[in-house]
Amino acid sequence: MSSPALPRSLIDLTVLAVLGRFEALRAWRRSLVEPPGRAHREALLQVHLFAGFPRLVEAFGVLEECGGLGPIGPEELLGWPPDRGRGLELFGRIYAAQSAAVAGSLERFHPELAEWVLGHAYGRVLSRPGLPGEQRELLAVAALIATDQERQLASHVRGAGRLGAGRADLEALLAALAELLPADQIERARRVVERFGPPA
Repeated sequence: MSSPALPRSLIDLTVLAVLGRFEALRAWRRSLVEPPGRAHREALLQVHLFAGFPRLVEAFGVLEECGGLGPIGPEELLGWPPDRGRGLELFGRIYAAQSAAVAGSLERFHPELAEWVLGHAYGRVLSRPGLPGEQRELLAVAALIATDQERQLASHVRGAGRLGAGRADLEALLAALAELLPADQIERARRVVERFGPPA
């Protein structure tokens, strides 16, 4: 991995928020030794892509009750509209040779869906600065494991590898998730990682 290892606190924050485990999220916030910062805010902002806005808003509210995630700096405010070009570049890196086919499927499902995914998910959220791409992609993998989205998981396990995460990073993620999720869920995810992840 080209950036530092994915901090455990980001994994816990993502999974607890995605699953709506708000009492555990309160306990997580109270247990932090270091004050949270931008990486935590960035990890939380992408939760709505996997669990919806209601869960994201509730998570922010719960965390605010416990001290929040630190002050927001002006560099975090990117403005509108999303950077579609930046989103397309990231989408291409994650899906590689399958990019056109995946984008085409989204278009067939509904043209607005394609725009939401490319413009919003990739152009506004996942390509934001403040958290390295491979860490964002590993957090996407964590969210997809937590929500049992096996088909999407395969795509993002491949994407994590394409952005620089190694097999050891994915194994470390599975080990952390084993403390939060049922064993059968972890085993299903492990099979996906073994099949679609980068070589050991």
